[in-house]
Amino acid sequence: MYMRNRFDRELVRLNDELIEMGSLIEKAIEMAVTALVKQDAELAKQTIAMDTEIDDQERTIENLCLKLLLQQQPVARDLRVISSALKMITDMERIGDHASDISEITLQLANQTYIKGLEKTQEMAKEATVMLVKSIEAFVNKDIVLAGEVIGRDDRVDDLFDEVKSELIDLIHENTDNGAQAADFLMIAKYLERIGDHATNIAEWVIFSITGQHKTEGNTGNRIES
Repeated sequence: MYMRNRFDRELVRLNDELIEMGSLIEKAIEMAVTALVKQDAELAKQTIAMDTEIDDQERTIENLCLKLLLQQQPVARDLRVISSALKMITDMERIGDHASDISEITLQLANQTYIKGLEKTQEMAKEATVMLVKSIEAFVNKDIVLAGEVIGRDDRVDDLFDEVKSELIDLIHENTDNGAQAADFLMIAKYLERIGDHATNIAEWVIFSITGQHKTEGNTGNRIES
């Protein structure tokens, strides 16, 4: 009983650490987009520097998961939770990378006059951030319905990406001088679309942690029973 109680306390800590990593990434996305919109080079540099902190948090969670696997005797249900957390932090770390990538482009654009407004880009960032926050919330609360809602929201991010891409293509047709900056804005939109994809991956691992079934397994029946 003592070992189980200790294990449960460590699982609570795992949730707390995941929430902390999620908060860091949420802040990084917000900072990256704010820096882009305001052409704030200093804020972009701060966002890039945050990537080290996010990587450190990933290692903290990874070490905690390995400790749980090696020092405890988890049942199948626990193994699903721990293995899902390990998969989730990989996607979370990549989201942090994309926030940094956006800021790298912002530095290149800092002294340029933008060829278009960024309203749809900001909406993409907002949608993708909501997906990230809710996917982690779903994991902590073991909420399969919320995880499904996250997956459903990805369509909106994809639609916004298509709209941004279409606008940029039109701008290039109007004036080929817009090409270089249009390419940068398209890359930023692609990073935001990828953030949505990573949030979807996280939600799919949440569902696996609860059910033992992962979407990529299809109907093959590869399942870890509880």
